[in-house]
Amino acid sequence: METKRLLFLDDIRSPKDAYHYTKQEIFGREDWHIARNYHEFVGWILENGLPEMISFDHDLADVEKTSQDFVEKTGYDCAKWLIAYCMDHGLELPQYYCHSMNPVGKQNIESLLNNFKKR
Repeated sequence: METKRLLFLDDIRSPKDAYHYTKQEIFGREDWHIARNYHEFVGWILENGLPEMISFDHDLADVEKTSQDFVEKTGYDCAKWLIAYCMDHGLELPQYYCHSMNPVGKQNIESLLNNFKKR
């Protein structure tokens, strides 16, 4: 079976849900893999390599307990990990889109990825 080459990061929505408010045709494709949290995102890339495209959500409701604190892992954390992965392996970023409905989170992810891409 061929690996799905599009990676959709979102804790609750599907690509078809994102199509309804973004009107981006790519969300109509059937070959999306959905990662619901940071660990699924990282694990999928480590197992399958970089996808053709990644679509990011910011708010993932992915909370970890570290010592006495609870730390939320967001789409921004995934984007930071992706950049480190690309740097460590000498790879270019895949195509990306941010479908997040959090305007500040969306801007932060896009700025981070766009700045890395310009280097």
